[in-house]
Amino acid sequence: MSEKARVLVVANRTAASDELFEAVTKRAERGAAEFFLVVPSTPRGASWITDMNSGAVAAEESLQRALERWQAAGLSCMGRTGDPDALAAACDAVNDGDFDEVMVSTLPKHVSKWLHLDLPHKVAHATGLPTEHVSATESKAAV
Repeated sequence: MSEKARVLVVANRTAASDELFEAVTKRAERGAAEFFLVVPSTPRGASWITDMNSGAVAAEESLQRALERWQAAGLSCMGRTGDPDALAAACDAVNDGDFDEVMVSTLPKHVSKWLHLDLPHKVAHATGLPTEHVSATESKAAV
C-alpha cells in the first residue's frame, strides 16, 4: 500500500490562483499526495497599522476559494488560516502536522513582500523540508 506524501502549501493572495492550482495538480500527478493549505492572515495594505487582525476575513475567503477548487478537481486537501507572519504560520503547521514537503506560493518578484523577505528559503531552513517556490498572480474574489 502506497502512502500519500503530505504537502504543506503556504499562500495568501495567491491561494486560489491558476498558477498554484496548476502546481498542486502537477504535484498530485507525480505521485499520491494530500495537501494542507495554510493562508497566513496577513493584513493587506495599510490596515495593519490600525488592526493586526484585519487580514483574517480575506485569508478565510482565499482559503475557502482555493479548497473548493482543489476539491472539485479531486485533490485530497484541507487547510486553515494561520499566523499573520507567514514564516510563523508555516512553522506552526509543521509543528502541528507531519509533512514531507512544502510549497510556498508568492506574488511575482517585482511585487512580492515574501520574496523580498526570502520566505521560500527561510521556510526550507526552518522546517528542514524540501521546498518548492511557485510564482503566481493574485487571485481575485469571485463575484
